[in-house]
Amino acid sequence: MIATIYFYIVSAVLLISAAAVVSSRNPVHSVLFLILAFFNAAGLFVLAGAEFLAMILLIVYVGAVAVLFLFVVMMLDIDFAELRSRFQRYLPIGATIGAVLLIELVTIVGGWTLAPNSAALRLSPTPAALSNTDALGRVLYTDYIFLFQAAGLILFVAMIGAIVLTLRDRRTSLHQDVGVQHARSKTETIAMMHVGLGLGTRDITVPPSPAELAELEHASGDGHGHGAGHGGH
Repeated sequence: MIATIYFYIVSAVLLISAAAVVSSRNPVHSVLFLILAFFNAAGLFVLAGAEFLAMILLIVYVGAVAVLFLFVVMMLDIDFAELRSRFQRYLPIGATIGAVLLIELVTIVGGWTLAPNSAALRLSPTPAALSNTDALGRVLYTDYIFLFQAAGLILFVAMIGAIVLTLRDRRTSLHQDVGVQHARSKTETIAMMHVGLGLGTRDITVPPSPAELAELEHASGDGHGHGAGHGGH
């Protein structure tokens, strides 16, 4: 009874936080809702007996990925007006891709069939001789290795796409012309200096003190005054 109540509470919080991730107007709030969704998903994994997945979800995704997202979103100067204009521009392409994904999901769910011994496997998800971690490793890296690699490739493409969409050329950025850098000669980049051994007083330039500056200004003023008097005579 307690496990059932826990399941419904955690599931409700997970669905609400997941909906808030995509509906929140503030990107920082979206990342915080994403972290909340990860915590509740970890709770469901613990309830299902997959403690390894729950720990990995908290350590890797909450402790590294979500925090990295949070710092990146806080540091980026996002122009929301430009993003909305791009959204309207690429809306037909996005709608087409979304429709294709929806058709694929409907096809998969419609053709889904349960194994005859699925009820028994649900009660004992892992064999007695294997732990949850060993069974997960065998399934991922043996039975579904190609799907696992395809998922990694999709995530890599999504990361590159996010970088391309958020990269902007600012006027304050410093740029280098690679051709000009390669065309430089040795005389333009290197200056050979012949420095003698030791350090003499003539090599040290000491700036004058304020008193010496005032005396020099006073002396130059007197010189100009006498010159003007002699010129008058």
